[in-house]
Order: sequence, then structure tokens, then C-alpha cells
Amino acid sequence: MFVQVVQGQVGDRELLARQMEAWRTDVKPGAVGYQGSTGGVTADGRAIVMARFESQEAAQANSDRPEQGAWWSQTAEAFSGEVSFHDCAEVDLMAGGGSNDAGFVQVMQGRVTDQEAMRRLVAELEPDLRASRPDVIGSVCAWHGDGGGFTQAIYFTSEAAAREGEEGMADDESARSMMELIDGELTFFDLSDPYLD
Repeated sequence: MFVQVVQGQVGDRELLARQMEAWRTDVKPGAVGYQGSTGGVTADGRAIVMARFESQEAAQANSDRPEQGAWWSQTAEAFSGEVSFHDCAEVDLMAGGGSNDAGFVQVMQGRVTDQEAMRRLVAELEPDLRASRPDVIGSVCAWHGDGGGFTQAIYFTSEAAAREGEEGMADDESARSMMELIDGELTFFDLSDPYLD
């Protein structure tokens, strides 16, 4: 799997919503190797989308399509500033990855001091996490390829369940172990009305 992360500050939410629907109906049918996407806009107007493809080659082929270029030139007008991209060839899934059944998605971005140590720790802790957090129904972690940067989408049954589960993890030893590998601050994108495809 290959993931492209696109993000930026939104100036026109309605235009972005129309363009996302236009992509789904007009551009998606010809997108070879496209596996789905997750995204949305936070309350303070930050948009983020994680588009999943079967390979980097498939993602590039989609980017090279004239229809995609025309769509993006219109979509870019919905943003009020620079739009950034992360091309991620290393992707980790938990509980099968994303889920269209999610009522709430939280996206986290940050860096880790040791990428391989974090990947091993998450794999080891996954069975316990799935047992203790039934509100978590999937996760996609895309590594930026720069030695530790990542974007991770966590899919929850609902925002209320996510907040309740979050409180219960405050003193959890495994959560502390993961946080010890975080380098600097995490950035959160709370998507209360997620775009799930």
C-alpha cells in the first residue's frame, strides 16, 4: 500500500466539499489502483486527506491523468494558503486499516525517535489495545520516509466513545511507552464529520 497525505488551511469549505464529491463521481472511476481515502476538515479549518493506492506507481499514474490535474486546479482554490504533500511508501495497518463505519476519526502527525522501535511496539500492543479499546475499529499509519515523520488516522465508533476511552488510557503503561518514542509535539486533526471512501 502507498499513501499520499494532502493537507492545508481551507478558505472555502463549500468548494472543497463540492470538489470531493466531484472527485468521487467524475475522477475516481478511472483511478487505477485507488483503494480509498479518509479525510475531513477540523473545526478551525485545517483539511487533511489520506489517499490510499496499491502502489506508488499507481498513485503517480493517477496524478498524471489530465482529469486529475483539471480537478486539482479547481480544488486548490478552496485552500487559503500553501498545500503540503507527503508521499508514504511505508504503511502500517491495525485491525485491517480504515473503516467506513467510523463515526469519528482522529489524525495525528508527528515524529518518533526510532521508527522501527515504534513499529515493533505497536505490533506487540495491538492485541491488548483491541481488547481494551472496543471503540477503536481501525488505524492507518503512513510513514513520511524522512526517518521518523508519520501521519496516523485512528477510526473510532463515535467521538463520545473515543473521549471516554482516552480518559481511561491516562495511566496506561503501554501508552506511556509509545509516548516516550515521540520526538516533540503531536499535531491532532479531530474529524467529527469524516470523509470516508
